[in-house]
Amino acid sequence: MRKIVLASSSIHRKKLLQQIKLKFTSISPDIDESRNKNEPVNNFVKRLSVEKAMKIAVLQKNSIVIGSDEIAVVGNKILGKPLTKQNAQKQLKFISGKKIVFKTGICVIDTNTMKKYSSVVNYYVQMKKLSKNIISNYIEKEDMLSCAASIRMEGLAISLIQKTAGEDPTSVIGLPLIRLTTYLEKLGYQEQ
Repeated sequence: MRKIVLASSSIHRKKLLQQIKLKFTSISPDIDESRNKNEPVNNFVKRLSVEKAMKIAVLQKNSIVIGSDEIAVVGNKILGKPLTKQNAQKQLKFISGKKIVFKTGICVIDTNTMKKYSSVVNYYVQMKKLSKNIISNYIEKEDMLSCAASIRMEGLAISLIQKTAGEDPTSVIGLPLIRLTTYLEKLGYQEQ
């Protein structure tokens, strides 16, 4: 029986895997997440998800390793994790009234064969116009410093959004479960 290993320390990704009742362990891949010069956005997010999965896959036997990475894009500007409340405030002011594309890279590797599937899933979010008050209130109440573009969709950010569109709403939380379950099926994985 192959084990499932999540190449991430993200509590949000762990919760998503628990949601589909997968038994798994998680290991932080600790890779350099810098973007290469002139690297197209899709290539960048896909590369990071593959690198995360590969770093853990080479250390695991009889496992399926899942790597994922997410970025938010407005126009041609990439918005990562804010990490500080000041950055969150700047990001939220910037995205007010705009359309964001959340790009989530996913890579799934069978360590027995090193067969892998990887892709990028897009999810579109139209933001409401955000007042200074709304932004301050959100920053004080929500733990979103580790979320791309300061948006924690499964939390309070839902009140900041006008509408969404895309094939997989879980991708905006950091792991596209529809794509993941398809890849697990393709690798012949069945939960015991």
